[in-house]
Amino acid sequence: MKLPSTFNQLIDEANTLDLYQKLVLQLNKDFLYANIDLDFDSDILPSSLKLLLHETVYKLIQEKFAEYLNLLYIIDVSEEVIKQLDGSDTLQLADQVSFLILKREWQKVWFRHKYS
Repeated sequence: MKLPSTFNQLIDEANTLDLYQKLVLQLNKDFLYANIDLDFDSDILPSSLKLLLHETVYKLIQEKFAEYLNLLYIIDVSEEVIKQLDGSDTLQLADQVSFLILKREWQKVWFRHKYS
């Protein structure tokens, strides 16, 4: 599996395989497991999804760091990749982490689709 390198590539691939709604459902499931009050509507536009996810990650980094770390653990975002990010600009960090979250969730959805 070749992972998308941009948000638009990820969304295009999800739409092409008709898996966008499953991606949103997977996000909702993992946010619920992390006990974070965020529930995306299944019909959310990709641009709104990106914006809301970015905003939520930013707030978690700023205000609830333990919950942020728990979310990354539950979603299973690579700790090595997170450590490589530049944390000097929190807004940019939140954007990068949001994409890493989406990529990991996309992997889960893609593998489940491919091998079920």
